[in-house]
Amino acid sequence: MKERIGTVQNRKMRYALFAILGAILLATIYAQVSFARSPREIDASVEDCLERFYKQVKGAKEFAKTAKGLIVMPNVVKAGFFVGGQYGEGALRVGGKTEGYYNLVAGSYGLTFGGQSQDIIIAFMTEEALKQFRESSGWEAGVDANVAMVNVGAGSDLTTTTVRDPVVGFVFDTKGLMADISLKGAKFTKLNK
Repeated sequence: MKERIGTVQNRKMRYALFAILGAILLATIYAQVSFARSPREIDASVEDCLERFYKQVKGAKEFAKTAKGLIVMPNVVKAGFFVGGQYGEGALRVGGKTEGYYNLVAGSYGLTFGGQSQDIIIAFMTEEALKQFRESSGWEAGVDANVAMVNVGAGSDLTTTTVRDPVVGFVFDTKGLMADISLKGAKFTKLNK
């Protein structure tokens, strides 16, 4: 009986330690990204992100021109140790011009280990999908709209005939160890800039 109580206490101690380490990790991520970037800095990183997208995916420039709007989130940071978090800042581009600035925030728990940085582009292919995004006070992928994820590996070829969904997501230029491209639960909120 004493052995069993000791095991339960050890398990609780491990869970508490993991929770504390996860909180420290999230606090570290938040501290690094909490200094919001200026609109000029965001626009420059959005332009760099779009250039990477156009270079890495054949047909991406033509595809982007057919979209009613793009939310471009460069260098989104994702990290976790049982408790995970994701954060990035970017812009909504309509007709090639910035219409507003947004952040992306997501949290998770479970078997999450490591960290990564990645670029995310979400294309709104219909006016209705773009309108829903614009009018939301916090648009959540997978809740407010299903996002069809497109694999953009090296040498990918993208055409408008292969993608017919109203909201299409791209995750690319991933650096790190997590190899997770899911956007489920990612919430996009307009920044006051």
